Formats: sequence, structure tokens, C-alpha cells
Amino acid sequence: MRLWSLHPVYLDCKGLTALWREGLLAQKVLSGNTKGYRNHPQLERFKRQVDPLAAIGVDLLEVQHEASRRGYRFDASKILFCGEIPRIGVTSGQLAYEFEHLKIKLESRDKAAYQRIAALDTLRAHPLFEEVGGEIERWEVGAISPAAA
Repeated sequence: MRLWSLHPVYLDCKGLTALWREGLLAQKVLSGNTKGYRNHPQLERFKRQVDPLAAIGVDLLEVQHEASRRGYRFDASKILFCGEIPRIGVTSGQLAYEFEHLKIKLESRDKAAYQRIAALDTLRAHPLFEEVGGEIERWEVGAISPAAA
């Protein structure tokens, strides 16, 4: 499961579609409607929120908006709940780590998407998240420093 902290604008078609599916799975887990993935590390930051379902709903809504901007039809009625919630902090180290991870994926599967993002100097976080200083998040499986990525 990969619930990106990066803005979904950086993802290619496959990545955006995968994020939508994984977000819906996360929503199912957070609503108690599945037995799988209940303790997945990517869910830790959502579980810490006052309203985890609202948090994943806001995450999914932005993914759906990005899909709509591209002319895709992701069914927004699948989002169980969306409400106003405080932004969630994400470390600059996590964003850098995810960006390097994404570039590796795109370089092998979508050269045009890779070229579009490879030279970017600044990164935008998903609107649900607010960038704060720090290293890779502790919940990141196999976390290593961005310099080593």
C-alpha cells in the first residue's frame, strides 16, 4: 500500500489509479470493513487523527479531483465521509524520499511523466498534508535517508 504524501499531480495514470484503489482500501480498513491491512504502517498517520475517516476522505477527494482534471472518472460517491480536518504534518524528508521513489517508478514505466518531474526544484505536498522539517517518517517501511535512496 502506498498512500502518497506528494500532490497527486506528480503521478502518472497508473500511479493515480493505484492511489485511488489503495485509498479506497485504506478507507475500508479505517471503517472496520476488512480484516486485511489493518496494521499497515501507511495507515498510522490517519489512525492518529481525531476523525480517521474524514482524513482519508479528504485524501481521496483530492485524488478524485486530480483524476477529473485529467478527464478520468473516479466515482466520488465511493468516498464515505469528507469533512474539515486540520492538515496533517509530513516531514520534508518523507516528501524527498517519496519523490525519489516516484522518479524510480516513472523512469521505468512512463518516460514522459519522468521527464516532466525529474528536474523539479520544489515539491508540493498533497493538500491534506503540511510540510514540516524532519527526516523520513518512522512508519515508512525500510526507511532510509533520501541521500541513500
